[in-house]
Amino acid sequence: MEVLVCVKRVPAAGARVPLTGDGRDIDTRHLGFTIGPHEECAVEEAVRLVAAHGGRVTVLAVGPAECAEQVRYALAMGADRGVLVDAGRSDPDPEATAGAITQAVRTLTGGEEPFDLLLFGDCSADAGHHQVGIRVATGLGLPIVSGVKALEVAGDGLRMRREAGDGVEVYRVPLPAAAAVREGLNLPRYPSLPGRLRARKAELRTVAVEPEPGGLRTVRLRQPADDRAAVVVLGHGAAAAPAVVDVLDELGVV
Repeated sequence: MEVLVCVKRVPAAGARVPLTGDGRDIDTRHLGFTIGPHEECAVEEAVRLVAAHGGRVTVLAVGPAECAEQVRYALAMGADRGVLVDAGRSDPDPEATAGAITQAVRTLTGGEEPFDLLLFGDCSADAGHHQVGIRVATGLGLPIVSGVKALEVAGDGLRMRREAGDGVEVYRVPLPAAAAVREGLNLPRYPSLPGRLRARKAELRTVAVEPEPGGLRTVRLRQPADDRAAVVVLGHGAAAAPAVVDVLDELGVV
């Protein structure tokens, strides 16, 4: 089984993400980068499928040369080869990204065996557009199921499940096919030291594609309200007593 997993370089979560002065982009000067949790599950699922049924896992990322870090992380998890796609833009929008992936897939499969399965994260961890997988599948004429929480080979096709309200939807699709998976599909493995060493030495293939104009334009990014509790020092020793009494009075305790 030939499986292609598409990943994206995104800022590491866990802290408040700063924005640039005009509010139209993320200030990445002091941020680390990773792949999103949905895509990490996609890589894990691809490695498991190939381990069970044979074949090869290819990991692909669209963007600048720095994306090699995320591709090598996927290789350390067990993927077999990595591909960087140069779309001529550092952060193309979903339409341009999908166009670049579609071109790259056609280049990679020219004269070779086509991919049996294309895996995507259900949405990227930064923008959350939910578009790329569907656009690529449409461009390649493949069936796709999004929001997938379980996936297994069934005969000459796939059986996929996703949550729907209070129930579960089950889909059977023939191969080749595509799937956009969600976090919780599996428990991704932590890359081993031998895997990291192998990934560091791996040769990555670069595929250049003709940049395509995207149809989306960022007007402004907004950060959600910070509702985390804050710690306020009321004072030290006996001097803090009046402030403590005021707080207790506000709470209606005294």
